[in-house]
Amino acid sequence: MFKRLLFTLLLPALFITLACRCHAQAQKLDRVMQLSGVVVDKDSLVPIPYTAILVKRTGGGIVSDYTGFFSLVAQPNDTILFSAIGYQTNFFRVPDTLKVEKYFFQIHLMTRDTVHLKPFVFYSWPSKEQFKSAFLRLDIPNNDLDRARANMALAARKARFSNDARSPGVNYLQTVQQENDKLYYAGQLPPNNLFNPLAWAQFIQAWKDGSLNVQ
Repeated sequence: MFKRLLFTLLLPALFITLACRCHAQAQKLDRVMQLSGVVVDKDSLVPIPYTAILVKRTGGGIVSDYTGFFSLVAQPNDTILFSAIGYQTNFFRVPDTLKVEKYFFQIHLMTRDTVHLKPFVFYSWPSKEQFKSAFLRLDIPNNDLDRARANMALAARKARFSNDARSPGVNYLQTVQQENDKLYYAGQLPPNNLFNPLAWAQFIQAWKDGSLNVQ
């Protein structure tokens, strides 16, 4: 009889205590805060732009700007995931002891993720055996006459190329140089060789020895 009376008296108090705890926990879970910071490299402290920042509980997230700054809404005990190309993925747990609506923890450090690739050896031939065979069969001039002929062939080819029409690459470089000269002498008169005595002397000398090229 006494135990039943005691249980009847303590049961309302137990319900009130449980209701208060559930209400406090619900208020704690419903409380949100603005979480802000900057993502930087752990070694150089250089900002890491466009870092993916994800709230693990909700699956939502944002991307930091080009300066590494971010700002998102989170709740106490939330786990925030940080992921960036070339860096190790890490986490940050929001403290449950914070009583503020805005929390700026300033800096979040990211560690570089070094990937070691297997070494690759590139050969100019399909196999070492074929390269060795081709190298041994290589016909190299072994006297002065053959080497002179090879050098003269290069000189003749160079002289022939100098008289041919210019390639598109040469024309492009010349056009770029002309535009650069215009920008360099913008707002002033460009140099004029008409009154340059050295240019006149070179012109007269070329006229005399027949090397003047008039097109």
